[in-house]
Amino acid sequence: MAAMDELPLVLVHALPPFEISFKGRLQSRFQLIDSLDSTFAPHVSVLLCVGPSPVSSDTLRHLPSLQCIVGSSAGVDHIDLAECRRRGITVTNAGPSFCEDGADFAIGLLIDVLRRISAADRYVRAGLWPMKGDYPLGSKLGGKRVGIVGLGNIGSEIAKRLVAFGCRIAYNSRNKKSSVSFPYYANICNLAANSDILIICCALTKETHHLINKDVMTALGKEGVIINVGRGALINEKELVQCLEQGQIRGAGLDVFENEPDVPKELFELENVVLSPHKAIATPESFASLQELIVGNLEAFFSNKPLLSPVNLE
Repeated sequence: MAAMDELPLVLVHALPPFEISFKGRLQSRFQLIDSLDSTFAPHVSVLLCVGPSPVSSDTLRHLPSLQCIVGSSAGVDHIDLAECRRRGITVTNAGPSFCEDGADFAIGLLIDVLRRISAADRYVRAGLWPMKGDYPLGSKLGGKRVGIVGLGNIGSEIAKRLVAFGCRIAYNSRNKKSSVSFPYYANICNLAANSDILIICCALTKETHHLINKDVMTALGKEGVIINVGRGALINEKELVQCLEQGQIRGAGLDVFENEPDVPKELFELENVVLSPHKAIATPESFASLQELIVGNLEAFFSNKPLLSPVNLE
């Protein structure tokens, strides 16, 4: 086993409450530094960013030798990508580690909203079945027109599952993808107007902030359903609450919110909304896969091999 001072240096950037659950495994391969104030920081070439711990231009300023940021989340909106691009710093994310479980969860939220499973569960537990009779009917998933906003790793897995349900898929993304035959809509309102359901799973950027607003929800229509497993700020939350309260859309399944962990209290009163505490991608299996990916990216960097899950900074 190599001596500690012979192991490659890795700066771990983890703000509370985020932490590394497999630190021991990393320490057998790398010399871990956990402070920007370390005398080693100016010499560090790799930063391991745990969860959505912010990596600002000021953070990067303290790391003049940095060449790579290895991320542990699907989204990278917490990293100053413009500064990384300017300095030529490569960035990785969770890549495929979370895509299957995130897709499963999105479908679960959708079925729950359409069939009113959670609401029916509350109805039974409250003893209302013998008092008020049968619970109102939900709606089937098969045959629905589903617009996927962001056909990346998670979006592609969602599409695969929905095809099996007999749904008709269309999508919006930064660019049309030649590898798929689904109809492409460059305009998000046009996608909404031709969909019964919108599933949001794109990256949060300056361009996609509040991408889903009142105009999009109006285009989706009163029978429309919105599912969000991306980032909370992809949706204008105030306008979403208004549309739900006023019956301008049928329902929503939300795993993410604009100001987590604070959730608009108005949503608590709505039976047509299913809420989850940002756990769509979180399973023991997905975290085990992420561990392998992080170690693989670090080893690839120090071996001058291609990174396993690089982020396109263009």
